[in-house]
Amino acid sequence: IDFDLLLENVKDLNSLVGEGVSQIEHTARGARLRRAEPLPLTLYQNGIVVGHGAFRPYQHPATQQCLQDIMDGFWPSELQPRFPDGV
Repeated sequence: IDFDLLLENVKDLNSLVGEGVSQIEHTARGARLRRAEPLPLTLYQNGIVVGHGAFRPYQHPATQQCLQDIMDGFWPSELQPRFPDGV
């Protein structure tokens, strides 16, 4: 795994969604600014953890697909059910 490229692609994806930029959240009394909650990706020597999920070894097919999506410049397809309107 080319960790430098992986991290670069994560930075690029984050910039596409406006990392650190506040969004308007409508409330019953008006609106307020809200920052999106980050979804952590923790890299280990032998696997990853996405969000607050379970440890996933690099040999696992779902982990390989997740990393391949990022390496291809896309958000992992496994996030689509959780974020149907985008990450």
